[in-house]
Amino acid sequence: MCLIAFDFQPGASTPLRLVANRDEFHQRPTAPLGAWHDAPDIVGGRDLEAGGSWLAVHRRGRVAAVTNVRDPALKVSTAAPSRGHLVREALECRDLGAWLDHLAEGEGWRYAGFNLLAGDGERLWHLHRGRDKLLLKEVAPGIHGLSNASLDTPWPKLIAARQGLATSLRRNWPGDALNALSESASADDEHLPDTGIGLELERRLSPPFIIGEQYGTRATTWVTWHAEAGVIELGERRFGPGGCPQGVSREELSLHRKGLPT
Repeated sequence: MCLIAFDFQPGASTPLRLVANRDEFHQRPTAPLGAWHDAPDIVGGRDLEAGGSWLAVHRRGRVAAVTNVRDPALKVSTAAPSRGHLVREALECRDLGAWLDHLAEGEGWRYAGFNLLAGDGERLWHLHRGRDKLLLKEVAPGIHGLSNASLDTPWPKLIAARQGLATSLRRNWPGDALNALSESASADDEHLPDTGIGLELERRLSPPFIIGEQYGTRATTWVTWHAEAGVIELGERRFGPGGCPQGVSREELSLHRKGLPT
């Protein structure tokens, strides 16, 4: 996952509305949005190479998503575990807050750079693993964005996604938010971040929707959490090389909260 925009409103009838784009190599095997055969209470897309996910929800009322951190100077062991496993662990661990504390106290250093967003509809956390810090914070209510730096870092794609989400919340959910995530025009050079990858690649990666033959936006996902009804709705649009549409999936989960696994 490389771009997320979300509105977090704890205590409201709709505590979370979220849209996200996953950017990845097109050759990497992936399962579309759906229930996992080995963990049917989890619903989301799945990386079939490492077994994790970029965004998924659990029927007991949890959501988790992960992005990478773009920093060529961040050195990582070749034996580092896949960041996608963090999503499943966040959904299945017994005590989410304690598990996140454990990561923030040092366990998170095992992974390549990441941003983990995880919550239960009442509380939402962001954990950032950068080059020289592990930082865990609770997310304040409101509209936020997350890309490959940290929470609300004002990259052009993040600003566009957040603005599209804000418009969509007022009049057309999720239409305007999805339209913002489908924008493929590069940002102006003066607004580009400098992450150490060179100007040409900064341009290619600057739009919300990346089009490429080998690498690009593979999926757009949207999530609506209806607290009073006890339902989470998810949708996913999939894309192939050149940004060609490859299908749409929708799921609706009825939540149950009879205790998390031990």
